[in-house]
Amino acid sequence: MNFGMKYRAAILLAAAGLAFPAARAEQWRVVSPNRRVIVAVELSGGEPAFRVYLRKGDKLREALGRSPLGLVRSDGSFGNGLRFVGRLGPRRVETRYEMPHGKRRECRNAANESVFIFKNPDGLVMELAARAYDDGAAFQYRFPGPKGKDARILKELTGFAFPKGARLWMHPADRIATYSPAYETYYEDGAGVDAVSPTGQGWSFPVLFCDEEGAVWGLVTEAALPSDSFGARLASRAENGVFRIRLPDPAEGNGYGEPEPRVTLPWRSAWRVVILGDSPGAMVESTLVTDVAPPCALKDVSWIRPGRVAWSWWSDAASPRDAEKQKAFVDLAAEMGWEYVLVDANWTIMERGNVREVIDYAKRKGVSVLLWYNSGGPHNVVTEKPRGNMFFRPVRRYEMEMLRRWGVKGVKVDFFQSDKPPIIALYRAILEDAKDFHLMVNFHGCTLPRGWERTYPHLMSMEAVRGEECYIFDSKYPDRAPVQNAILPFTRNAVGPMDYTPCGFSDNRHPHKTTFGHELALAVLFESGWIHFCDSVESYRRLPAPAKALLREAPAAWDDTRFLAGYPGRRVVLARRSGKKWWIAGVNGRPRGAVWELDLSRLGGGIGGTLRWVTDGEGPRRLTAGNRRVGADGLWRIGVRPYGGFLAVLEPDRD
Repeated sequence: MNFGMKYRAAILLAAAGLAFPAARAEQWRVVSPNRRVIVAVELSGGEPAFRVYLRKGDKLREALGRSPLGLVRSDGSFGNGLRFVGRLGPRRVETRYEMPHGKRRECRNAANESVFIFKNPDGLVMELAARAYDDGAAFQYRFPGPKGKDARILKELTGFAFPKGARLWMHPADRIATYSPAYETYYEDGAGVDAVSPTGQGWSFPVLFCDEEGAVWGLVTEAALPSDSFGARLASRAENGVFRIRLPDPAEGNGYGEPEPRVTLPWRSAWRVVILGDSPGAMVESTLVTDVAPPCALKDVSWIRPGRVAWSWWSDAASPRDAEKQKAFVDLAAEMGWEYVLVDANWTIMERGNVREVIDYAKRKGVSVLLWYNSGGPHNVVTEKPRGNMFFRPVRRYEMEMLRRWGVKGVKVDFFQSDKPPIIALYRAILEDAKDFHLMVNFHGCTLPRGWERTYPHLMSMEAVRGEECYIFDSKYPDRAPVQNAILPFTRNAVGPMDYTPCGFSDNRHPHKTTFGHELALAVLFESGWIHFCDSVESYRRLPAPAKALLREAPAAWDDTRFLAGYPGRRVVLARRSGKKWWIAGVNGRPRGAVWELDLSRLGGGIGGTLRWVTDGEGPRRLTAGNRRVGADGLWRIGVRPYGGFLAVLEPDRD
């Protein structure tokens, strides 16, 4: 009997329920359709693990080393003493769907999937679904039964062994406080694998990494998070080179709820996702987070309208309580052609009029209204109003039905402050009810996007970022913002829409060091189904005409996204297409000016047309405009100031 026959015989014996020799290391591989990504599932000494490889030419490079797998349930462990029972597949997984907002309208991907079946010493079954996509890897735990059985997930044993000498761009999970955790810490700019979280709360997803040579790039996160699970993070430090998954802290969310999920079998976990590529641009262009998510749960998506929003709170925190001030922002939205105005916290105690007057005024101006809500609830003690209307389902549905009658188009729901299962369930419940009343949703003070916007495309944006509002709260923010803005497209914004609230040209409490060109670029550089422009009416009216024209024209939904140049923390240039126009945005995260040579031929389809742009002028708070024909070689040279940037649009020749 040759080796292959012995191997197949061993599989058949295992499938029959006989013990496989525990001392022998076993490995099975799943290969992506394009053969670039390989997921290896291993069992050694009864302990499951995985590895991930990326093919570079004729060389196979290890993107993740031996990384542990498994869960601990209240009725037994699935991380040791396991034996292999059998394998289903491989089978081809083809993914095609459309998104009304996001990186691109038409999303496509392909994977090969195998399901590996294991039994623990008590005979309980765990399945591991492993997929090798053309641009990454994903795996999911599945417990098939016995059907109806209840169990608690006490611990997850999953870990990630980043390459030796790897550089990591990751941010510490927030310390627990009145307004946190909310994924609002600074990203480390290329930390080592020995990095220790300064908060003691672990490291939040996503985690960007590259190997020592910069040849393999990857991003680790999770997606398709179910309602009865927890939002995962990594431990504060690596053990033997491995960062393991940890559950939420019991104290977060004002102590409300348990960190450990209570589940009913059959049950499936979130997908653990690893995006892979030759450069950090692969993270920018990938849709893997939504590719693994469940399909759209809505029959009709015609009412979902991405758009630009005039927002008063950043420039005047008391303004949501003043109807006349809100009408001024309605006027701004109408002037700029922006679709929405957001009335933020405490609109229920409005003076000089009321919110109904603002809504009626906005209707006459052709502007739609979005309203802010406090999500609490026992999970926060934040007093801003209205609160208590989104937590209990009967109250929530009554409120949403009222908003529909008023003509309100969406809600911003704030202050969740927990990744425990009951709060994850609350997010999903709000989205479920909002679809029934045709209300779009923006989450703030919230968790990370995990692909929910594919299932619920009326989820327009989520905060989960240290954004422009920190010019109010954090004296360190002006110094750190330029580097962070050059990291976020490769990390936070790579996994879903990001409500950064860009384009603050005036100074708030802490003056910014980014230039006007840098600020202007953020309108396109950062993707969000709703773009909340944060500055005052006067600030936008003072902008030079070419800059105002770009802010009037720039869309909030895209047909495609391309990475043109950059390195995390240093610079980034992205191109996003709407119709036939390519919008190009770039920011400099460094305190030195430079001349960048950009290759626009990567945009494909023939690049003939006119390029017009706005960039920094003679000083950091001055702007200048230009335009030119794009040559046959597609090369464009543009100078950028220290912490500077630009916004451009390439308009094709008319037929």
